[in-house]
Amino acid sequence: MDTELIPPGYYSTRDVARALDTTPGAVRNLVYRGRLRRAGGTERHPWFAVTDVAALVAKRQARAAA
Repeated sequence: MDTELIPPGYYSTRDVARALDTTPGAVRNLVYRGRLRRAGGTERHPWFAVTDVAALVAKRQARAAA
C-alpha cells in the first residue's frame, strides 16, 4: 500500500500503469526510452505530471483509432 503523499497534479508509477492499462515495469521502460519523464519524487518512487500522462494516453488512443 502506498503511504507516501503525492502532490496534486502528479501520478505515481502505479497510477500511470493503471491509466495506460499496463504494468509498472512498462512505465519504467517508457521512462528509459524517453517517452515519459519524471517530474519529481525520488529515483525509487518517482512522480509523473498528469498532463504528460494524459498526452501519452491521447497518443495511444489516436494510434489505436487510426
